[in-house]
Amino acid sequence: MDTDLCEHTLERLSNLRLPRHLAVIMDGNGRWAERRGQPRHVGHRAGIRAVRTIIEAAARLKLDALTLFAFSSENWRRPKGEVRVLMELFRATLDRELERLHQNRIRLRVIGDRERLEKPLRQRLDHAERLTRDNAGLTLVVATSYGGRWELAEAARRLGEAVRRGEIDPEQIDEECFAGALSVPDVCAPDLFIRTGGERRLSNFLLWQLAYTELYFTETLWPDFGLEDLGAALEDFAGRERRFGRTGEQLGRIRHA
Repeated sequence: MDTDLCEHTLERLSNLRLPRHLAVIMDGNGRWAERRGQPRHVGHRAGIRAVRTIIEAAARLKLDALTLFAFSSENWRRPKGEVRVLMELFRATLDRELERLHQNRIRLRVIGDRERLEKPLRQRLDHAERLTRDNAGLTLVVATSYGGRWELAEAARRLGEAVRRGEIDPEQIDEECFAGALSVPDVCAPDLFIRTGGERRLSNFLLWQLAYTELYFTETLWPDFGLEDLGAALEDFAGRERRFGRTGEQLGRIRHA
């Protein structure tokens, strides 16, 4: 792992009430490049630095999971040249970083519609998941060719097929059962969601899982997102009271029980 993260900042953050699972929409690469008079792909390449920073910080802070929204179902509508660059960048980054992820006990999971990806990339993803599946450190979930509505439809289809095969009764399908049919049912729901780049929407990301997630939006464009920006989000999260439908008085009694 890189060693350029500020040890003092990491130590300070480690004393906070941290989220178990952090989810991030990495927005603003294209605008970052355009503001510098450069092609959009320059911003996508610059964003890799921020990816490394947040993965290392999440691992060093001992979070359980980090989910990064790399490429959405809707991103297929972008110009073919930009899509091609994004897919090549994803492949090259995976090839370059996989061994380091494995050495640091990070487990890689990839969610999304893989059938839309080219076969060589699908094969690399399969290999990466097999290689890291027994790692017990941070679970890194990368959402690519992913959409929240797609995931919900896929879960409904899987449950419908299970009913057709006689494996379950329709009456057995409750929230827990449905959650078990999602892409990574063994990963807890995100506690904190961060979106960079100034937009304030979920953009079809983890629609089921974000039901009770704390939301944090920042104007910082993704290539400029660093440890201090992450720290600001984590400090904001630590100051919030998560009630999950309870009253503040009830939470107080639970804490002192």
